[in-house]
Amino acid sequence: MYNLHGAPANLMIPFLHIGPLSIPTYGLMVALGLICAAYILQADFDRRGVKADAFTMITIAGLAGIFGSKLYSALESPAEFIAHPLAQIFNRYGFTWFGGFLGGFFAMLILGRRAKIPLLEFLDACTPAASVGYAIGRMGCLLSGDGDYGTPTTLPWGMSFPNGVVPTTDRVHPTPVYEFLVWCAIGAFLWYLGSKALRRPQGKGLVFCAYLILTGIARYLVEIIRINPRVFLGLTNAQIVSILSVLAGIALFLWIKSRDAAPEKRISPR
Repeated sequence: MYNLHGAPANLMIPFLHIGPLSIPTYGLMVALGLICAAYILQADFDRRGVKADAFTMITIAGLAGIFGSKLYSALESPAEFIAHPLAQIFNRYGFTWFGGFLGGFFAMLILGRRAKIPLLEFLDACTPAASVGYAIGRMGCLLSGDGDYGTPTTLPWGMSFPNGVVPTTDRVHPTPVYEFLVWCAIGAFLWYLGSKALRRPQGKGLVFCAYLILTGIARYLVEIIRINPRVFLGLTNAQIVSILSVLAGIALFLWIKSRDAAPEKRISPR
């Protein structure tokens, strides 16, 4: 539906009201993303012959991610955090992508180690699930209008968020929609790469390399049209992290390739 000015009608639904209950749609979409990620991860475990419970892992990692997201956001304003630590942690605002990623990632590493899954194979299995879960969670940002939208645009699919958590009456880029589409595509591609990798004895960790590189590039490009503040050399925090992600993916790729080629060099004829 479109309004009289040609912009998409307001699709924001910050809360679902069921009787006396008010359910935030952001949290609902994050929960839906975690559930979908758990199903995808369990399917990846099954095709790899890994005996582990993806649903328990995702539940624990999701809680760790939420805590990490809130803690990272709170520490960005240290004076306010020191003055009112509980209020900063337990309010319903201030979730950051990078803090959530760190919390969930380290929790998953610990859980994978406890399940005795080889690290690189575990990371490969997690990447399609992580991509799709992130994509669905981003739709919560769209529904709540939490300020993750982009700069003003005249494109026909531009949207306004007059009643959002961070309101705007301008028509802006609906960047959560862009991320949803791109991250779903990345997740499908990583699943395909995983299928190819399972047919080869070498190359464990290459799917994770692709995840680091592709998501780093995608997030960097999205940030160009997002309203986040520039903090260093005209870059946002997310862009700096994205560059590091791409560099880490390239470095890990080169290390894996050199490691897998080493046995061939030792047995090659003179």
